[in-house]
Amino acid sequence: MNATAGKSTQGADQLTDSKRRAQLALIAAPGLPHQLALELAEPLRATLAERYPYVDWEVPILPDPLVAPPASATEVVAEARRRLLDRDWELAVVLTDLPLRIGGRPVVWHASPTHGVAVVSVPAIGPVGVRRGLERAISALVDALLGERVTEESDERRERARDARRARRMRRWLDELVELHTEDSHPDTGWVSLASPGRLRLLAGMVRANRPWRVALRLYKAVVASLAAIAFSLVTPDVWAIADRLPTSRLLALSLASIATTATTLIVAHGLWERAPNQHTRDEVALFNAATALTVLIGTSVLYATLFGLALVGALLLLPSSLLEARTGNTAAFADYVRLAWLLSSLATFGGALGAGLESSDAVREAAYAYRGEEERALPGSA
Repeated sequence: MNATAGKSTQGADQLTDSKRRAQLALIAAPGLPHQLALELAEPLRATLAERYPYVDWEVPILPDPLVAPPASATEVVAEARRRLLDRDWELAVVLTDLPLRIGGRPVVWHASPTHGVAVVSVPAIGPVGVRRGLERAISALVDALLGERVTEESDERRERARDARRARRMRRWLDELVELHTEDSHPDTGWVSLASPGRLRLLAGMVRANRPWRVALRLYKAVVASLAAIAFSLVTPDVWAIADRLPTSRLLALSLASIATTATTLIVAHGLWERAPNQHTRDEVALFNAATALTVLIGTSVLYATLFGLALVGALLLLPSSLLEARTGNTAAFADYVRLAWLLSSLATFGGALGAGLESSDAVREAAYAYRGEEERALPGSA
């Protein structure tokens, strides 16, 4: 009996020893944010250990203002991301004394699961109950960084937190995230490592968290340039004739080229492509870049599909069949309108690439990454 108990104890010790380390760093501005970080580090570590017991948590603290005011929220995230890569942390939460705005809207906090970084504006929490509000915010932010939607604190919310499927999903995300920072955790590194099922699941989760279908809605200059291209091409008879005579293979090639050009413009012109600062971060940077590329490609494809629909409706409403027949010399059928809309959407997407180059880097980053900002009244547990 004692031998059995001893074996059980030894097995438990081995299980504990086999746990991998996960770090949630607190990057705090000097002053009150840094003081709060020192007070919250140990309670936060205990909370993380209770909620996510499958790894050993550490909560390092880095006193660093990151940026000099005035600065945008995306600049804060970018600087925090550099610290995260340099120090090989899994996740980071920034406690700042700056006001935060996303899309022109003031927010208390926001999180970017793709970057593994969240930011909290300490003054925006309010003058009373700052520590308690900060604990709630960080708890919600960890869920957001692990790819889960943040909701109001309620009985329903607590029930969802206990749901077995959600727990398994978050555990897989966290396991893969920790493995990225574990030396010799994978025989391949860089882009090759993305072929493993676990990395593909993590990549899919990151892309889903970015909500790529919303990218086009936030790139106003690109959308305006695309609509202008449609309007100009729609009243150009030569374009009607070209659409009638171009083979399907060329129309398809134009579609792919326009999507690829716009996506490449967004990534290159606005510095969305990340470089690994050292060999140890190659896997994480490759994952980040893959998520960025897929997010922008899907977002551009959604923009293309939307432009195709608008071009088709515009052609059907504005161009009588007799006018098309007079220009092309053929009987105008619905398929001819589809071919015209196909060409127009490709030309418009090329126009969108020009507009994308005129967007501000902050606007592009806010569009490409799902910064999950919340207003003060929507902060979980706030009055």
